[in-house]
Amino acid sequence: MGKAKYGLSKILEKLWKQPKENFGKEKWRAWLMQLRTEPLIIRVEHPTRLDRARNLGFKAKQGYLVVRSRVKKGGRKRPAPGHGRRQAHYGRFFTTGSSLQAQAERHASRKYPNCEVLNSYWVGEDGKYKWYEVILIDRDHPVIKADKKIAFISERRGRAERGLTSAGKKHRALK
Repeated sequence: MGKAKYGLSKILEKLWKQPKENFGKEKWRAWLMQLRTEPLIIRVEHPTRLDRARNLGFKAKQGYLVVRSRVKKGGRKRPAPGHGRRQAHYGRFFTTGSSLQAQAERHASRKYPNCEVLNSYWVGEDGKYKWYEVILIDRDHPVIKADKKIAFISERRGRAERGLTSAGKKHRALK
């Protein structure tokens, strides 16, 4: 028996299982530093994780775009109320009920109102933030409307807001 042969997709998948060890600590740290300097939502030319993007439905053709979105980690905190409350009702920390990934998808869909969220995947995290790349589809593009496999996305709006993406279905306990 010879060595097992892998395609590019399998190799990339293995590398991204443990990115810090596989890419090197210094390179990973430099990558995170670069991500921190970028704006909250930025359009990227090509997917960072090509294997993951292809698995989630990305195709390198017109009408598809990839956006990197940053989300703050941790629980959420309400502003401190004024006076006139019992301590029992003073709760300031709360959970949003949705994952950070679903939040990143919603941010991207608000930034690009003419597009629909297809899916998203993790690209990095540090102590303060998580970064996700969100695959968006221009719902009115003729190439998208002509493609029978993806034309369904043109029919209704607000997939991310209605929890119809993969991350959205997960926090609605449908997966």
